[in-house]
Amino acid sequence: MSDELDPVLAAFGPRLRELRRHRGSTLTALSQTTDIPISTLSRLESGHRKPSLEHLLSLAKAYQMPLDELVGASTRLDPRVYPQPITRNGKTFVPLTRKPGGLQTFKQILHAGQADREPDPRSHEGYHWLYVLSGRLRLVLGDQDLVLTTGEVAEFDTRLPHWFGNADARAVEFLTILGPQGERFHIKARYRPDAPSP
Repeated sequence: MSDELDPVLAAFGPRLRELRRHRGSTLTALSQTTDIPISTLSRLESGHRKPSLEHLLSLAKAYQMPLDELVGASTRLDPRVYPQPITRNGKTFVPLTRKPGGLQTFKQILHAGQADREPDPRSHEGYHWLYVLSGRLRLVLGDQDLVLTTGEVAEFDTRLPHWFGNADARAVEFLTILGPQGERFHIKARYRPDAPSP
């Protein structure tokens, strides 16, 4: 058996080591997070062990990154997101983020002709922020029944029963961000129309 390393493994190992060090983690801490033995992690980082799919999935989850980014499928970083829209029940969801966990961002389209739907408020853990791009969005939030128009924003704790749908017969498009419980959006600066010009 040859002592030469597979070129792909030789590139993956140092990349894995650099990623761990950049995150300020140790082999021990990473082993506890992934349930991969320290000796195996060490051999993966040195390029002397071929990673199994189970190893790659555990590492991708620990580093919160897509599998192709972990293995360095592309030699240059491509910031573009190639979303796969999901359509069901008159709604289209377009994912705008790739990172698992944390904040999840979607563009949602509620197709025309859905305004007669009966609200069915639900609650769950998390925090929700939405921005209406076009159309009129009906938002039922607790005992409130609101209509948001283009450019309007709403944010709320998702433990409060909520539902949204078309406010009229036309389609509505909006951006939505879902975050973990307790997460809030922090505004760093506010526009003040009465502020003097510089």
